[in-house]
Amino acid sequence: MHPRTANGDSRLSFWRRVREYAVPPSMIETATARRRVGDWAGACAAAGIDVDLNLRHLARTHGRELAARVRADLRHLAPDLLRWHMPRIAPDGLLRPGLTIALARYALTGRDGPDRVHLVVRTPPAWAEGGQRIGLALWDGDRLRAGAARHPHPRPGPRFRLDLHRHLWDARRSDELRLRAGADRPAGPGPAADPDPPGPLPPGHHCAVDRWADEALIVLRDAGRTTGPVLVRVGTRQRLRLDLAEGGGGRAAPAPRIGPAPTDGSASALPVLPEAATYVLPDLELLRTGALEADRLHPLVASALLPGRAPTGPPRAPVPAGTPQFVECRGARHRIGLVDGVLTPLDHDPDEIGREELLAALTGTPLPCLQAVDRAHRRPDCLTGVRERLDHGDIAGALAVVEGLLGPGARLRSGPLRDELEAAAVRRITYGLYRSGLSGPAPERVHPARPRPVDRRSHPRHATHG
Repeated sequence: MHPRTANGDSRLSFWRRVREYAVPPSMIETATARRRVGDWAGACAAAGIDVDLNLRHLARTHGRELAARVRADLRHLAPDLLRWHMPRIAPDGLLRPGLTIALARYALTGRDGPDRVHLVVRTPPAWAEGGQRIGLALWDGDRLRAGAARHPHPRPGPRFRLDLHRHLWDARRSDELRLRAGADRPAGPGPAADPDPPGPLPPGHHCAVDRWADEALIVLRDAGRTTGPVLVRVGTRQRLRLDLAEGGGGRAAPAPRIGPAPTDGSASALPVLPEAATYVLPDLELLRTGALEADRLHPLVASALLPGRAPTGPPRAPVPAGTPQFVECRGARHRIGLVDGVLTPLDHDPDEIGREELLAALTGTPLPCLQAVDRAHRRPDCLTGVRERLDHGDIAGALAVVEGLLGPGARLRSGPLRDELEAAAVRRITYGLYRSGLSGPAPERVHPARPRPVDRRSHPRHATHG
């Protein structure tokens, strides 16, 4: 199989799973409803985003004008759209841990120099990523430290930044997604957008090379220039240098030079093309290859990539509603279903069920109906879907699936299903301890004293015996 096809299939399968579980339809519906009525904090809560900023404190320390600008951006923040576009890692598509990503930057009035306040989002470190929560905060060097002291990388980085890509989180500018994603450019053969990669790019790279010149120009203008080199990071190891020349009307030349990045250390001083501008938007690839229907996309993404389409939300995942299941039991076809909120055999009287449960307790073989009920409690067919939802923080969706199968009054028995739910609860507790500073490094913790120097000559082992 051609490497492009093999890698493309793997990539598309990865993003299809992410789109199915990472941002469930219930989250999109609730966050959208709250955002439309101006409840930005409620929208963030619905999207699994913890707010670590105080606008009143910001108004006192930096003025009401800056607080009003931040509040205006927060009212148009689509937190579910932001989560949709957050950087993710293989193999499960979880949020990339330990990131601080700038959403917006605000110049500080009355100050000298380029100091700015940043509106940022943070993902917790890998050991505390349970629940896939995201933190929303303000960063201003050492002055605004909400949640920063406990984070491994509190400073916004140049590689992962969304302040130059507001269409990925700002509902007012989501229509720009079509142009910035290159959706108007005809798709090339295969999942990659460019069938003949230039220079050092390998086949199947999935890079948006046709957009690099325009995106690099945005980065350069943000740095106060219009020409010059830009560093492009492809994968984890490959570094490229993108050189722009001045084009007509102040635009970049249509054919920038692409080559290997210098290895003498000067590459660290170059502006970096953000990750969001480096690769082809996965949603565009999913649509072009038929791997995902438009109805399964985020409604703002679907309306941007398909103009004129009504912004309808993706359909809800089917959840078992307690419909009877059939089991072959002693030569007959019996039913099991919910009775008073508990999964129960429907074609056996209570006395017979009691005798069979006693027999099973004495290491006997129970009825096939009871075996099916026990199997549903311990290792149901929906276990994979429940595990995926728990991994991505959709606890409500996972419990809905379990309750639809076993009933809201069921008491889980020991087995893989119960283990998964307990592990998810432990991960949420770990994240809560991280947030409160009770686990991991925190500023209020007393650091151990430095060890005093030891005079090796006075140690018995090093003493000289005469």
